[in-house]
Amino acid sequence: MAKEKTVEKKYNRFSVVYNLFEWPVEKLLFSRWRKKIISTAKGNVLEVGAGTGKNLPYYSKKAKVTGIDISKGMLDKAIKKNNKLKTNCRLLLMDAENMKFRNNSFDTVLCTFILCSVPNPVKALKEMRRVCKPNGRILMIEHVLSKNRLIALWQKLHNPVTRWLVGININRDTAGNIRKAGIRIIKEENLALKDVFKYIVCSSNKGGRR
Repeated sequence: MAKEKTVEKKYNRFSVVYNLFEWPVEKLLFSRWRKKIISTAKGNVLEVGAGTGKNLPYYSKKAKVTGIDISKGMLDKAIKKNNKLKTNCRLLLMDAENMKFRNNSFDTVLCTFILCSVPNPVKALKEMRRVCKPNGRILMIEHVLSKNRLIALWQKLHNPVTRWLVGININRDTAGNIRKAGIRIIKEENLALKDVFKYIVCSSNKGGRR
């Protein structure tokens, strides 16, 4: 619980400058990926780590979206954006590792750049799997530990800095964590920096990687 509180406090502080801090990379890369991928989320959708609401403009109008975040500071910005866009998204203050939803509640579970910051990513992933319907999909845009040795070394050397500054880990083995959570990866697509930024599609059913 102490780790969750630390992350919450860091993102509450960071929320003041978060959008400005990420503006260059958001403009150049992230917004393009969001536009392409977020619109594929269908049915009853859960967004884990809604942040300041950067995904809100890209959801299909047919999707029924619920977004959660542990940081009130981030979520307040998302609520303002949601009101401005006049979407039907429901935004809730909630911990990704201890969700207050029933089993099998959502057709699609989506997260973008959050598995780097949750204290226990495997626990969060198990929660995503729990609340996702058996025939549902889990969609992710994440930055992960590279298989390229030089890039991986750079990530490991700089990780203490990014973790201390904003609670972000840039050296997590996300594919390995997904498998530990009993989730099957059905698609991986490299997006940028070789294999650092990835689009990952998963099935919520148990099983090893195909």
